Amino acid sequence: MSTTSDFERMLRAASLRVTSPRLAVLTAVHLHPHADTDTILSRVRDTLGAVSHQAVYDVLRVLTTAGLLRRIQPMGTVARYETRVGDNHHHLVCRSCGVIVDVDCAVGDTPCLTALDDTGFAVDEAEVIYWGRCPDCLTSPSLS
Repeated sequence: MSTTSDFERMLRAASLRVTSPRLAVLTAVHLHPHADTDTILSRVRDTLGAVSHQAVYDVLRVLTTAGLLRRIQPMGTVARYETRVGDNHHHLVCRSCGVIVDVDCAVGDTPCLTALDDTGFAVDEAEVIYWGRCPDCLTSPSLS
């Protein structure tokens, strides 16, 4: 479990100033993986009180650019953020309730980074999203 001191070290290692909004956003995203900006804003406001949408958007952009957060946006959904970075994991998305969960690469370290024909690209990331229905939705009589 990451702590405030862990987040402070991460910010400094990325040559970023340690600020309350940055710590609050990192904490919110860590505690609520795959959260959208409205959820993150709500959690940050719970921690800091008054904070603008723009301030949270700016922090999300800076932290994503620095590689401390990962932004995902499955087709038809709003952007979501997670602190699991540095690996090439993928996501499962429920078509019924929208829940998103992490899933590791299917085989080997990062087989999806080896394109059949990369046409000269230096591939460093692949996005794979598996769509289906989660176990709760599969067993829910109203959604079957």
